[in-house]
Amino acid sequence: MANKVKNRWLIAAAAVGIHISIGSVYSWSVFTNPLREKHNWGLSEISLTFSIAILFLGLSAAFMGHFVERYGPRISGMIASACFGAGLIGAGFADSIGSLYMLYFFYGALGGIGLGIGYITPVSSLVKWFPDRRGLATGLAIMGFGFASLIASPVIAKLINGIGISNTFYLLGAIYFGLMFLSSLYLAPPPKNWQPEGMKDKDQKEEKKTNDLAQLTANEAVKTVRFWALWSMLFINVTCGIAVISVASPMAQDIAGLSAGAAATMVGIMGLFNGFGRIGWASVSDYIGRPNVYTTFFALQTVAFLLLPNVTNAFLFQLLVYVILTCYGGGFASIPAYIGDLFGTKQLGAIHGYILTAWAAAGLVGPLVVSWIRETTNSYSLTLYIFTGAFVAALAISLLIRINIRNIRKANNDTQAAG
Repeated sequence: MANKVKNRWLIAAAAVGIHISIGSVYSWSVFTNPLREKHNWGLSEISLTFSIAILFLGLSAAFMGHFVERYGPRISGMIASACFGAGLIGAGFADSIGSLYMLYFFYGALGGIGLGIGYITPVSSLVKWFPDRRGLATGLAIMGFGFASLIASPVIAKLINGIGISNTFYLLGAIYFGLMFLSSLYLAPPPKNWQPEGMKDKDQKEEKKTNDLAQLTANEAVKTVRFWALWSMLFINVTCGIAVISVASPMAQDIAGLSAGAAATMVGIMGLFNGFGRIGWASVSDYIGRPNVYTTFFALQTVAFLLLPNVTNAFLFQLLVYVILTCYGGGFASIPAYIGDLFGTKQLGAIHGYILTAWAAAGLVGPLVVSWIRETTNSYSLTLYIFTGAFVAALAISLLIRINIRNIRKANNDTQAAG
């Protein structure tokens, strides 16, 4: 039997294969100008496609989490690959007939469903395969999602120029379907009570440190204070981060005086820090603990957002933005491991799906808030100060959740002692 156990690092590679495919959604802006020129659609009309995709990502992750837990990662991955591939191919058809609403349906809704299922499918398995290094494992997969646009954007731009918009969608749909489908075939949960070799030899005291706080179902988890604490922390982190991403170039030009070219370069480098933040912070969380990582996120970003409106030095401005992007990416990558710590792995995929509704909400709120305040006040300063206040609240939540965790652990220890 031991020889039949799958290689957990290949499981991680398969997870990266899925995430690097669906992460191409962050390259949507590459299609914007070609679609405007071809169909004379408005910028906001085309951008709405991306917002619909992120909305359906969050909703499908929430509603399909139980399905992923019940039918396993292989079946779920196949469904995700079919939905995402069909969404891209359908987007090509929508472009060919010039239908904006068909684009919303195929790329936004159907592709978004593929995004949501594909996002949570590998994560719950990875947490179970890497009980000793949860942060590293989930960070690897979610790093693929963050880095995908760096690979996809230049490729998509060349394809559009070479073979046209519709054919680009068709080709990407076929390639991503194939990569996701093949990756899904290797995905599987570990055997029951399986542990990696390194953990089997640990003494009882060390093993006790890896014990999860509880083993809860998704419906039990949502009734706890700590679930809503995690939801709120992710919502604030994503709302503020995605708002900065959406206006990074004009904000850098307005506040720090960067040229358009320098601001564009900064946006490209932001993708690197977003990706490295995912693997970096998630790996660090294995050593210092998820509560410490989240408290660090919010302390750093409180200072960064407070300083940003008044920083006219281009280098320092960019440095602060890069720090924010590492925390933005790290928040996504560390949350699955945090869920495992607090609620166990019984229904981790379903709980992760519920938590990701924070992403769907933040994807709508963040860009809208920053755009509205910018248009109303003709300045980014008020937005950044509001976000500073939000991070103070998130910092307080990250400290309060520690008290909740400590109390539950004490109660668990008292119960064991009494037993």
